[in-house]
Amino acid sequence: MKKSRMGIITVLLLLAFVLNGCGNSKKDEGSIYYLNFKPEVADVWEEIAETYTKETGVEVKIITAASGTYEQVLQSEIAKREAPTLFQINGPIGYESWSEFCLDLKDTDLYEHLLDKNLAVEKDGGVYGIPYVVEGYGIIYNESIMKKYFALPDKAVSISSAEEITSYDLLKAVVEDMTAHKEQLGIEGVFGSTSLSSGEDWRWQTHLMNMPIYFEFKDKGVNDLDEIDFTYSDNFRNVFDLYVNNSCTDKTQLGTKTVNDSMEEFAKGKVAMVQNGNWAWGQISSIDGNIVSEEDVKFLPIYIGMNGEESQGICIGTENYFSVSSWASKEDQKATIDFLEWLFTSDVGKDYVTNQLGFIAPFDTFEDDEKPTDPLAQQVIETMSDESRQSVDWNFTAFPGQLFKDQFGADLLSYVKEEMTWEEVVSDVKTQWKEQK
Repeated sequence: MKKSRMGIITVLLLLAFVLNGCGNSKKDEGSIYYLNFKPEVADVWEEIAETYTKETGVEVKIITAASGTYEQVLQSEIAKREAPTLFQINGPIGYESWSEFCLDLKDTDLYEHLLDKNLAVEKDGGVYGIPYVVEGYGIIYNESIMKKYFALPDKAVSISSAEEITSYDLLKAVVEDMTAHKEQLGIEGVFGSTSLSSGEDWRWQTHLMNMPIYFEFKDKGVNDLDEIDFTYSDNFRNVFDLYVNNSCTDKTQLGTKTVNDSMEEFAKGKVAMVQNGNWAWGQISSIDGNIVSEEDVKFLPIYIGMNGEESQGICIGTENYFSVSSWASKEDQKATIDFLEWLFTSDVGKDYVTNQLGFIAPFDTFEDDEKPTDPLAQQVIETMSDESRQSVDWNFTAFPGQLFKDQFGADLLSYVKEEMTWEEVVSDVKTQWKEQK
């Protein structure tokens, strides 16, 4: 199916190139068209484009795909006359889908500046995807609410701080006791809404699903599988149920909730915890009515009940790789590469990367004082240098693709609505993984 789709796109591209002279109207200087993957920073990319055009005179077009629709939008845009010159793949699996459109970047300065060249997407000596950000995610919590809970004289746990939560059992005990005391704590629920509307479920079908897959891969000593056993499906369910059953939103309403809803609930102090990544601070801090200070925003690992998890860290990695279109004109390719190198090497570009996009950039062009200062990014950086903690790798770059994720998300909603049993969800996950691989 995938091969047929890509074959049709290839034919359409060839026709477009023949009919339009295989070129860009700005043959001398080239131009850039970036299909952005991250809706939460769309405004920043627009500003970057405007700044670069003012500085260089080179046109930069930014289009942002809605959450959960990137693959579909890329499929549509890549076959157009004015196709993206710069787009994103999510790792080796993404490269397999888009390999015929990815330019070899091994001779670029950007690749040379990469701190760990093993992170790049390589094939047969070529470099076709360059990671542009390292990120981390876990359970974000509001320290001020947690302190209020741990000061309760009748709390049900013996620990006295959130930092002492080092296992699923402790997390569950604290969360359920906080729910019992939510009126005293002034919250509507412990967790923000478990967003399950279409396109808004990636925190569960991708990020939370990474946990059991990480441990299954680790058990088997692999970094990919054509078939999975979903060995730790019950561990996934336990954490997912903990989120759902201790949320500020009734489970019957979760199919209408978005990530923005849950982040607003957290920012306004209605909840104490929310699963998300370091990119969330920009969203939290910009919400009207935000009452959460930088000092109170902290990470907990996502504990799922594994042996030795007291030394587990947050999930750190990337699924964000820049690829330049091999179908673009030579002028547009050069303009696009120049734009990327300006972004990650110039003072103006690096300021945008660090202070507005909030990226932890994996390039040697960034000095210590040019790294992000927001509280969640700082904790990611600290975790990476903490030898006592074992970060969880991002293995969802090995997931079959967006269709698998979307189906799993739909199944999770059906499970919450009691339209599917958990056993049926597990069976469907294993079947869909095998078929879509």
